[in-house]
Amino acid sequence: MPLTWLILFLFALAALGFIAGRVRAVNSAGGDVRELHSLPNYYGWNVALTALVPALAVLVVWLFVQPLMIERSVSGMIPEELIPEGSQRSLVMSDVRRVAHGLDMAVRQGALSEDDASDIRAGFTDLRGRLADVGVALGSDVRPEVLSAAQRYRQLNATGTLWQSIIVAALALGGLTLAYTRTHKGFRARNVVERAILALLILAASIAVLTTLGIVLSMLFETRNFFGLHSWSDFFFGTTWAPNFRGDSELSILPLLWGTLYISFIALAVAVPVGLFAAIYLSEYASAALRSFAKPLLEILAGIPTIVYGMFALLTVGPMLVNFFGRGPDGVLGVDWMSGATSVLTAGVVMGIMLIPFVSSLSDDIINSVPQSLRDGSYGLGATQSETVRQVVLPAALPGIVGAVLLAASRAIGETMIVVMGAGAIAKFSLNPLESMTTITTRIVSQLTGDTDFASPETLVAFALGLTLFVLTLGLNILALYIVRKYREQYE
Repeated sequence: MPLTWLILFLFALAALGFIAGRVRAVNSAGGDVRELHSLPNYYGWNVALTALVPALAVLVVWLFVQPLMIERSVSGMIPEELIPEGSQRSLVMSDVRRVAHGLDMAVRQGALSEDDASDIRAGFTDLRGRLADVGVALGSDVRPEVLSAAQRYRQLNATGTLWQSIIVAALALGGLTLAYTRTHKGFRARNVVERAILALLILAASIAVLTTLGIVLSMLFETRNFFGLHSWSDFFFGTTWAPNFRGDSELSILPLLWGTLYISFIALAVAVPVGLFAAIYLSEYASAALRSFAKPLLEILAGIPTIVYGMFALLTVGPMLVNFFGRGPDGVLGVDWMSGATSVLTAGVVMGIMLIPFVSSLSDDIINSVPQSLRDGSYGLGATQSETVRQVVLPAALPGIVGAVLLAASRAIGETMIVVMGAGAIAKFSLNPLESMTTITTRIVSQLTGDTDFASPETLVAFALGLTLFVLTLGLNILALYIVRKYREQYE
């Protein structure tokens, strides 16, 4: 049974169980719902959840485990001599999966019969051409060992999918039958349903934690592989970033870290004052009519794609800065401080414009949440409105404002497209904001694109860069939490 149809079957069975459980509970009470321990809907939800949740849980686990088991079984069919020197078995297995997927598509589109797909042999037919006809492109001709492994992959996948449908459907039917037979007027359905909902809420909260843990572990494992191939001292204490996929690379993070922090500092220098002053005006001074018009207009900036900001930096802000700081007939200063449109200042200014709504919107909401009683008390003591804002409202709202600035800082550190199009791709140390530089995120994208070998340090360095970026943002969060707690105690 296809996965979509299996899921639809489960939800249809759950809907049927809800109706059947509700009806059975009401009938067991002779039609008088006052005789029931719980409301009728609780009995229906008990049957529906018992039929749906265990079956869905098994289905999710099966979808994760089955590919791993098949991969382990099929990878043993790949001889060692088929694996290129310096490569990994996983790369050959990606070709196996691609061929298996192509055979499946050919069968679905009628280009091959199921028997032909199972019995076809490399060399006896133009398999590469047939798969290209159904939209699966292969880089080279299919080797016999890869084709045999792909056919075995399809066979195990079909068998596993069949047993998956049988077991999941049987579990759903069994759960429905069990819950339906237990349904009677004295059954504590409300308690069971509420415990089930609590378990689902705990699971939902755990998914976020486990996802973060999975991301960190995946970066840790690949970073460990990187430091097994490249010196950690060069990565952390070197001064040159010069990757060379032919070997002998210099992969130091310090030039990239400098560019990241420099551009982020300029962006925050633009976004924080403008955004904070805008928030103060909108919350404390603007009329209701002006606020209802200006705040949504300001928040439109947050919905603009970053690629548009990158184009704005490349085509507008960069040339404008060149005309001001460069040498030429249109130069305002007539100096030769800036030779190209890409620079730290270009990316920083445009990124700061992008971050203004993050700072202003959050700060505005935080300032508005300050109790009006604090303002009234300040006015009662004879303070002016500006004195009240400076000495009462802003200190009370400071923990939330710190959070807004942190959000803007994390957004600036993780930005990629504006840096690619506005700052350039040169990794170096310089204090001149009119020169081109690059950031950690830009280099991560560069190292992971193209025809890369995931066994080389030039590619694995992207995971070390990502882990360093994660630690950097984690440190910012810890610092902000400390500041928030310190000042919150003064105003609670």
